[in-house]
Amino acid sequence: MIDDLPPLREVVARHGLDAKKTLGQNFLFDLNLTSRIARAAGPFEDTVVIEIGPGPGGLTRALLAQGAHVVAIERDQRCLPALSEIAAHYPGRLTVVEGDALEIDVGELARQHQPSLRAEGEQPRARICANLPYNVATALLTRWIEAEPWPSVFDRYVLMFQKEVALRIVATTANRADYGRLAVLCGWRARARILFDVSPAAFTPPPKVTSSVVELVPNPAPLPCDPRALSRVTQAAFGQRRKMLRQSLKGLGVDAGALLAQAGIEETKRAEEVDVAGFVALARAFDMLRQ
Repeated sequence: MIDDLPPLREVVARHGLDAKKTLGQNFLFDLNLTSRIARAAGPFEDTVVIEIGPGPGGLTRALLAQGAHVVAIERDQRCLPALSEIAAHYPGRLTVVEGDALEIDVGELARQHQPSLRAEGEQPRARICANLPYNVATALLTRWIEAEPWPSVFDRYVLMFQKEVALRIVATTANRADYGRLAVLCGWRARARILFDVSPAAFTPPPKVTSSVVELVPNPAPLPCDPRALSRVTQAAFGQRRKMLRQSLKGLGVDAGALLAQAGIEETKRAEEVDVAGFVALARAFDMLRQ
């Protein structure tokens, strides 16, 4: 046991917290596993940790046990009483925010809670650590990576995804089957790596796929370009990934040939053959041509 709170299965039974598929919930009951995830996200001195979808609080408890100050965003009202019990056990260390993480500025939320951690001469840090709800995991990560201003207020993201999504996050042009828009965005603004896999048996209910814990460390000085332009270019290119770029980029509303020439990329290349720097060049050229 990591603390003297009741076992998670008992908490779930007492509060009637059956996992809802509509909310993308798969609860982690193994506190040894949640502790491993928390250790991967630590150390936590002078650090506020944003957690998304804590559910009954398995990862929350592990983060708190290792010294984190946690701000947990939970949209499922059924989970709030269980989280309140954890908050009472760790006075002043857990703040629960009821709401949808897709509608909350997590950077601003972290900044609001940093001053309480500030010691004389110390600069508090912010981090996101979460077993993300599967149905919104990619949308959340994309939003955080595209956020302005950059560099992010967060120094690290330690997040659980379905393994197939994790492979898409860390892919390069050497992994063409997995390389796509998500890999370009993450490769542009962060260094991403898979830390370890998690068996379906670790969850309740067990999903049909293996999961992976991914670490993303923000790049403080990514190649300059407008994230909105990069998003549009990658959407167009990978939306028709089997086609040559001279065809797939026509939907951008600019001359595809001129765009590729400006970026220094051959017209016959396909999206999966263009690295992150190439897509940044395309985004910058796109910005210039549409002015």
